[in-house]
Amino acid sequence: MLVLPDRDAAEEVLEELATRFPDLDDPELVRDALAGEDDAEDAQWLLVVEPPEDGWTAAQLAELDAVARAQEGWREED
Repeated sequence: MLVLPDRDAAEEVLEELATRFPDLDDPELVRDALAGEDDAEDAQWLLVVEPPEDGWTAAQLAELDAVARAQEGWREED
């Protein structure tokens, strides 16, 4: 799962992942409101990315990290 600061960043990462990992299933884009906040400005956006059948390689995980960091986000493991 990639955590991103806003919808624009999440959509940019979504496009980047489609280019870098064309064989991946479509990641799910989810708005994650902060506890007690209803304002869209106070929401993080999550990209739920399913791993390939044979799992992620270290290089792929590093690439996911780099893509997320470029948009001020990060990767969280389940």
